[in-house]
Amino acid sequence: MDEQSCPRCKTTTYRNKNLKLLVNVCGHKLCQTCVDVLFSRPSAACLQCNTPLRRSDFRVQQFEDASVEREVDIRKKIVKIYNKRCEDFDSLRSYNDYLEEVETIIFNLANKTSVEETKKKVELYKRENEKIIRKNNSKLNQEEALLKATLETEKLNAEEKRKQLLLEEKDLLTQKRKDKESLINDLIYANAPAEEVIARHLHVKRQQEQEELEKKSFFFSEKNKLKNMTQLSNKPIIEAPLFEYKPPKMEWYGPSPPESEAVEINGYLNHIRAASESEKAGGYSESIACRRAIQEAFDCLFL
Repeated sequence: MDEQSCPRCKTTTYRNKNLKLLVNVCGHKLCQTCVDVLFSRPSAACLQCNTPLRRSDFRVQQFEDASVEREVDIRKKIVKIYNKRCEDFDSLRSYNDYLEEVETIIFNLANKTSVEETKKKVELYKRENEKIIRKNNSKLNQEEALLKATLETEKLNAEEKRKQLLLEEKDLLTQKRKDKESLINDLIYANAPAEEVIARHLHVKRQQEQEELEKKSFFFSEKNKLKNMTQLSNKPIIEAPLFEYKPPKMEWYGPSPPESEAVEINGYLNHIRAASESEKAGGYSESIACRRAIQEAFDCLFL
């Protein structure tokens, strides 16, 4: 409970659910009301350690534990100085030693161990590697800006997609309501049986659904064509002769089997089991089985 209270006015989150705590650069905290009161003038001292502070030195507290808050703040500052990457070193071992050194510096500053010696070490490193630090910070800022722009674009695309889905859902509900009203009006005023009116409406609805599917299929096919054309345009053109299709020649060692039309006309299918709906959907028909049986019977008769 003490971690979530203001040390000046003693207000706690238990008594004030909207309490907003701010942390300064020395790791101590105050509520936003006390900060506004103390910093009505340009500067003031920290109530716990007398460190000179400005209003801009305070930021919103993110963690309940003050030690964690202090370590995170120190880590952000040190990482901006010790910002070398793996490619800046000759070996992985050197890079790991560098990271271990950075963690030691952060530990010393966060736990107040050899603070003055550690600060001198950091300042010396900062002066000796000023150009590399500036270069890596610039690169890091560019990467952060690119990542931020990418996330913003993805967020806008997601929002646009959500609005489009809501609009389509609204249009669908409106169309359903219109169809229902049209069906009711036809049932009331049409001079036809109710079954016929309902069947006519169902037929119109199926046609509309089929047209919608065809539109979507055409849209995706055109989109794929455009994508393929774009990909092909980036590839070098290879000159080659045009392909000429030649139908395969079948060698029958017996009479040639009749065509599908002849099989149906001459009554070959009278004793063949009719194909089911699922078989027809898969491309199977009675004439295929019949012609296959005739082919097996005729084949090799001349040998």
